[in-house]
Amino acid sequence: MHHFSSLAFLGLVMALGSVQSTPVMAQAPVLVADGVIALPDTNGRIDHMAVDLRHNHLFVAELGNGTMDVLDLSAHAVIHRVTGLKEPQGIVYEPHSDLVAVASGGDGALHLYAASDLAPRGMVALGDDADNVRLDTRNGHIVVGFGDGALAVVDPVRKVVLGQIKLPGHPESFRLAGSNVFINVPDARQIVLADLDALKILEVWKQEALHSNFPLMLDDRGHVAVVFRAPARLVLFDSASGKQVETAETCGDSDDLFFDGKRERFYVSCGQGVVDVFATDGLARLARVSTRSGGRTSLFVPELDRLFVAERAGIFGAPAQIAVLKPQ
Repeated sequence: MHHFSSLAFLGLVMALGSVQSTPVMAQAPVLVADGVIALPDTNGRIDHMAVDLRHNHLFVAELGNGTMDVLDLSAHAVIHRVTGLKEPQGIVYEPHSDLVAVASGGDGALHLYAASDLAPRGMVALGDDADNVRLDTRNGHIVVGFGDGALAVVDPVRKVVLGQIKLPGHPESFRLAGSNVFINVPDARQIVLADLDALKILEVWKQEALHSNFPLMLDDRGHVAVVFRAPARLVLFDSASGKQVETAETCGDSDDLFFDGKRERFYVSCGQGVVDVFATDGLARLARVSTRSGGRTSLFVPELDRLFVAERAGIFGAPAQIAVLKPQ
């Protein structure tokens, strides 16, 4: 046994005290919990969401349940459920016609509903695996990815397909910028730039080392942001040249990516059970926020300044819900 002199002991105490009293700069959280919205009687995978700011509603495509829930964002509660859908995947709200459009993978159709009372307003048959949908704000048309490789441009009022863009594989996430549309085609390991008006492909960005590119987003600095699942990377591409600008490791099993222009951030939601937050400048990761395992899909609504994350029912009986996160 070693014996310390009283002088040595005093020195040790003073040293420890100096360490403990060193101020630690606490980092402010970048996303904080702002409640949850329960999704009663909802099982299986939850896919994408859309917001209707006119009625303050959130629409949730419950793929495994064959349903679409309508949530009142003021009451934080489900107020209506549309049943009988076959694998609902993508949803979009069109404000001029006040219509909600739901793409169903099981029957390959785009189903239309009146947003005010969810009364059916017909459907547009497309083909197999109707998936992601986007609104062309220039004209109220709805763009739908489907089948073995195509985007369809749909007039939701007349309920007709106006044209198609043929693709080298099934399209996953895509984003519109005027007449341009940037499209992830993971099976072909490509990012495709096409012209919606001319209905033709303009450029193909072939990816070699990275694959499984599912989420895609545009920022306000001329970048196309893409998340690859294998390996898990967030990559910024120059929208004019297609060249990689920045890359960063991110969470696993990602399915949605959003840009927060107010704070210059990206939000990546992953089935791993986290949301990764990145600064757009240099892609420095600002935070990793825990959610529930399987919470792959999300929706950031700048007008509400909220990120909604769909958390499927847990294996130990935890009910399905939408986690509401507030940026700081």
